Amino acid sequence: MDHAMHHHTGAAPGATWSMAIRATLHCLLGCAVGEILGMVIGTALLWGNVPTMVLAVGLAFVFGYSFTLFAVVRAGVSLKAAVKIALAADTVSIAVMELVDNAIIALTPGAMDAHLSEGLFWYALLGGFAVAFLVTTPVNKWMIGRGKGHAVVHAHH
Repeated sequence: MDHAMHHHTGAAPGATWSMAIRATLHCLLGCAVGEILGMVIGTALLWGNVPTMVLAVGLAFVFGYSFTLFAVVRAGVSLKAAVKIALAADTVSIAVMELVDNAIIALTPGAMDAHLSEGLFWYALLGGFAVAFLVTTPVNKWMIGRGKGHAVVHAHH
């Protein structure tokens, strides 16, 4: 069965840019919710930049995986199998998205010290997400074309 499922996902009509964009938008949503929530919590608790960023990245992974997990479980897959699918589908996409987004924020002068009420904070964060989307979409297209990433999820829709 596992081999048949792998063959099915690899035998898709090919990864289209539309598929890659949808997968990346899905990833972006989870990353954005988790990262913004982490930034708000860290800022509210008066944490420093490093613990706030660690929390934000951790929550980005939690929300990114959760969105896939709930969708796959809703499709009738067991929780144990759904966890494996979410990990396979989203790990690389979330990691690339978070790496790029956080690099943009870290490299934007003053962004790490900007407060939630400042435009610089939001411009750096949203600009980072925009650049991360542009970098992650071709990664997702490449993975889907090889039966990896979100191709694993599409086998269960």
